[in-house]
Amino acid sequence: MSTPAHDDPLGRERAHLSSSRAALRAMREDVESLDISDVTANWVNAQILERQIGERIKALADLSDTPLFFGRLDYLHAPGADRAEGAEGERFYIGRRHVHDEGGDPMVIDWRAPVSQPFYRASKKDPMDIGLRRRFGYTGGDLTAYEDEHLSDPGEAARTSKLLQQEIERPRVGPMRDIVATIQPEQDEIVRSGLGGTVCVQGGPGTGKTAVGLHRVAYLLYAHRERLARTGTLVIGPNRSFLHYIEQVLPALGEMAVRQATVDDLVAQVEVRGADDAAAAIVKGDARMAQVVRRAVYAHVRMPTEPVVVVRGSRRWRVPAYELEAMVRELLDRDIRYGAARDALPQRIAHAVLVQMERSGEAPDDRVQDAVARNTAVKAAVKELWPPVDPAKLVLRLLSDPDFLAAHAEGILTEDEQKTILWAKPVRSVKSARWSAADAVLIDEATDVVERTHSLGHVVLDEAQDLSPMQYRAVGRRCTTGSATVLGDLAQGTTPWATRSWAEALAHLGKPEAVVEELTAGFRVPTDVITYASRLLPHIAPGLTPVASVRENPGFFDLRPVGETAEVVAACEELLRNEGSTGLIAADARVPVLAQALTAAGIAHLAPGEETTRETRLTLVPASLAKGLEYDYVVLDEPRAVVDAEPDERTGLRRLYVALTRAVSGLIVTHGGPLPEQLTA
Repeated sequence: MSTPAHDDPLGRERAHLSSSRAALRAMREDVESLDISDVTANWVNAQILERQIGERIKALADLSDTPLFFGRLDYLHAPGADRAEGAEGERFYIGRRHVHDEGGDPMVIDWRAPVSQPFYRASKKDPMDIGLRRRFGYTGGDLTAYEDEHLSDPGEAARTSKLLQQEIERPRVGPMRDIVATIQPEQDEIVRSGLGGTVCVQGGPGTGKTAVGLHRVAYLLYAHRERLARTGTLVIGPNRSFLHYIEQVLPALGEMAVRQATVDDLVAQVEVRGADDAAAAIVKGDARMAQVVRRAVYAHVRMPTEPVVVVRGSRRWRVPAYELEAMVRELLDRDIRYGAARDALPQRIAHAVLVQMERSGEAPDDRVQDAVARNTAVKAAVKELWPPVDPAKLVLRLLSDPDFLAAHAEGILTEDEQKTILWAKPVRSVKSARWSAADAVLIDEATDVVERTHSLGHVVLDEAQDLSPMQYRAVGRRCTTGSATVLGDLAQGTTPWATRSWAEALAHLGKPEAVVEELTAGFRVPTDVITYASRLLPHIAPGLTPVASVRENPGFFDLRPVGETAEVVAACEELLRNEGSTGLIAADARVPVLAQALTAAGIAHLAPGEETTRETRLTLVPASLAKGLEYDYVVLDEPRAVVDAEPDERTGLRRLYVALTRAVSGLIVTHGGPLPEQLTA
């Protein structure tokens, strides 16, 4: 006997899912059938419109294994209505994007819409006019379960959502996925913070700071689409592997137009073929280098010693040296870009000539002024007084000419610091120089002194704790008129110049007024794993609040002495019997040995950035590339080797902290030698 429809809520929800998918297909087909032949005036407009339509079609894709909606809200009253009126409440299904039927009525509400906010924020203490919050469970793309909370029922006790826990702990294969179904109230507050302000998120391992940053971008694009379409958005990550890992999150939320880059990409005006030792990189990355570069640029300006004589027809017009000097000093005092001042100087000289012409009875107009500004004598004077500056050539001279560096670093860098950054051998040209990553940042700084860097509407900076002050300045130039979301963990700083405090970092970024938020609830790393890793915190970031795991499942943790590499491989085989991804993390120097052992054992493995599949679920990860990545299970090989690979113990312990906190469900630590004493105390 069939179950009556009113007794089958799961069946009704499945029917709504089916109807919603059909409506989404109809929306996509409507866009695909658009005829733009009558609305485009030329081929340029046609191409732009075709691209926009193509992006819209992609955004309306129905991913079969991705739930179209993950929650439902039953309001007690109509949102926005006066409760005294007794307006009947409405029901909203919350999903990744808006879906409407052929009549325009919503079937799924975008998670970013104001009406969706109670799904993340409502509680028994503050139900936000919600009578029922329903969460849905899926297997693949099939709706298989639901779970209800009657928020306005005082008789129902608050409880932890099992579906929420299952979603957080669900095994992962492939790139990072969105957390739109599991955003917590403290995360939602950051996600929905306004476009006008910069937010810095200090978050320990597993607190979801990267996901929060990406979802904030998606929210801002929803709330301020037109503005950000004009000004642009950018996500900055630490390396290509990391960017590849996160690149599908925004498209899954329907956002296709966000550029992703590393800091090295932003400043890539020269080819980076060299590397600095730690001492040189620290000095080159110091914010004082900005003063050195600025001095060196403006040192090209010279005061005039001769007048400028402009010949026009039979007349000669003379601008004396003292008047020219006043123009040059006035431009210097205005503190505008070097290049803008250089462009303004010929117009200043031309104006002085026009004043003389008017005094003599002539009536010159703007065309005459422009002609005088292009006069050979004027151009020669400008070239002499305010010569052009090539940023790369300027930095090359600073790093290869001891006298030039000393002249502009006097009182800023010590003699020892100057010697530290000088190249050992002279370099003939910009192309032949073996530029380092820090050199490229100096060139970017010099370029900005000469001409203003284009500013974007919003920039997300992830793993920010590893940036030098000069790198912060480079990023800050990209959002001078916009805002930023800064994400990081001071305990995971693994560069010699790692950030010491967020206040200092935000000052270098040019956003000292930014709000600093701290996430301390761990949703990813199991209790036993984070407790073990947190033994390092007093040694690497004293005073930082340890992450408290909110996972009900304590996870799997094992400390395992081994005698040979084969036992490390065996640990990998053991973890691969579980569902999900496995990472083998090791000191960089150990990676070739482990790769050979895995191959000999017939275990296929990937490098970071390569996408895991059902067939190949093991990634061999050099410890230097582990930051920001996560795996269901991790084998960490030789913790002492990870520490010893770094130039100092503190950096090594921070690298170890990163490696220890990449596991979502279980961790095996294998060691043939002694463990670092900080872990055994």
